[in-house]
Amino acid sequence: MRKKVIYILWALMVLGILSVATVFTAISKGWIGYVPPVEELENPNLKFATQIISDDGQLLGTWSLSKENRVYVGYEDLSPHLVHALVATEDVRFSEHSGIDIRAFFRALIKRGIFMQKHAGGGSTITQQLAKQFYSPTADNVMERLLQKPIEWVIAVKLERYYTKEEILTMYLNKFDFLNNAVGVKTAAKTYFSKDPKDLTIEEAATLIGMCKNPSLYNPRRFNERYAKKNPVFPEPAAILSEAPEIPGLDGRKMSKSRKSG
Repeated sequence: MRKKVIYILWALMVLGILSVATVFTAISKGWIGYVPPVEELENPNLKFATQIISDDGQLLGTWSLSKENRVYVGYEDLSPHLVHALVATEDVRFSEHSGIDIRAFFRALIKRGIFMQKHAGGGSTITQQLAKQFYSPTADNVMERLLQKPIEWVIAVKLERYYTKEEILTMYLNKFDFLNNAVGVKTAAKTYFSKDPKDLTIEEAATLIGMCKNPSLYNPRRFNERYAKKNPVFPEPAAILSEAPEIPGLDGRKMSKSRKSG
């Protein structure tokens, strides 16, 4: 009887592994859900605004057909505080994984799924969040959101194949909507602080990255008194960021992985 139970458990485990492998293979092949083709992954649609510049190099204004008033900023023009704050709060092992952080996934599964701890942190990596921003429409219910997750995992792995870590961070910050017609970190830096992203202080960078958790709840224009009491990224961003240990792969902000061909 004992051997029979063991055989059944082994069979169930093997069946489970095969089922998961089959589902992810089907997603990767495009049989389940929508996985963008290589051409679309290599040329994502970010919808940048048009900038009007005078002969002497002065910015006269920006214009966009859609509501996404996004102005491109390159990785080299980002404040190091933005990069460190984003990785430290959203994906501390960003430089180590290839799109999926297994440790973070199981932590979230156990703490949030089993013990129902609402503030246990999520399991999504920065790359998975980018895949969600690009390709996942707003879910109508929890079940639909759960079905979107495996598709985002597959897309995240593909994004890691075609882009360096710096490029992924740059796309994430260019894509995010900071509200108040401030789409993308460059427009957000201008809107909230009248600065370019590279000139942001630690506190200002922490403010914008804090909005990535909830741009409405932690919007400094709407809830300035709430934000002054507690920064969602760091209670004392200047002190903590200046004394924080180095994040692996972020020394000098260089963490590139070799770009792979399709």
